[in-house]
Amino acid sequence: MCLEGLACLNEGAESASTAQQYTLRKEPDAGDLLRCRYHRFYRKKNHTMAPKKKVSALLKLQIQAGKANPAPPLGPALGSHGVNIMDFCKQYNAATQDKMGQVIPVEITVFEDRSFTFILKTPPAAALLKKAAGIQKGTENPLTHKVGSVTKAQVREIAEIKMADLSARDVEAGMKIIEGTARSMGITVTD
Repeated sequence: MCLEGLACLNEGAESASTAQQYTLRKEPDAGDLLRCRYHRFYRKKNHTMAPKKKVSALLKLQIQAGKANPAPPLGPALGSHGVNIMDFCKQYNAATQDKMGQVIPVEITVFEDRSFTFILKTPPAAALLKKAAGIQKGTENPLTHKVGSVTKAQVREIAEIKMADLSARDVEAGMKIIEGTARSMGITVTD
C-alpha cells in the first residue's frame, strides 16, 4: 500500500497521517522521492499511471483450438463490437496451436478504443468427460439411459485439469463437481 501512496500500517505501530508517514528526500538526479518510514519503499512524488482503458464489452465464446476464423459465430460477435477479427483469429490460433482438436473457451475483453485482450480457459468438463468415456454426446435422459462410464482416476485427472476454473477448494471438491457433470450427461462413475 505504501507504493500507492495510501496510509500504511506497520505491525505494532499506529497509523500515521500521510504527512508524518513519508519523509521527503532530495536527490538531484532522481527528483523528489518519498520514503515510507516503516517499509522503506521509494516512489516518485508526482507519479501518475497511464489512464485505465474503459471496457466496452466482455464476450465469452467456445472455439476449436487453432481453428478460429471470421465465419459465424466468431465474426458477427466480434464485428458488432468493432474488433479486428483477423487480428484476433491470428492471436488465438497462435496461442492454442498446441491444443488442436479441443474446444477452448475464451473470454474476450473489448475496450472502447476497439482494442481487445483475451484469456484462455480450460476445456469444458463435458468435453473432457466425453473424450474420457469415448462417446460422441451425452444422454437426453440421464436418469434412465446411461451412455458410458469413467473411472475415479479419470475424474481426478479431469478435476486437476479444471482446477484453475473451478470454484473448489481442493481436488476432492473439484472431483465432486466433475462427477455431478458426468451424472447429468448419463455417464456413470466407477471405482
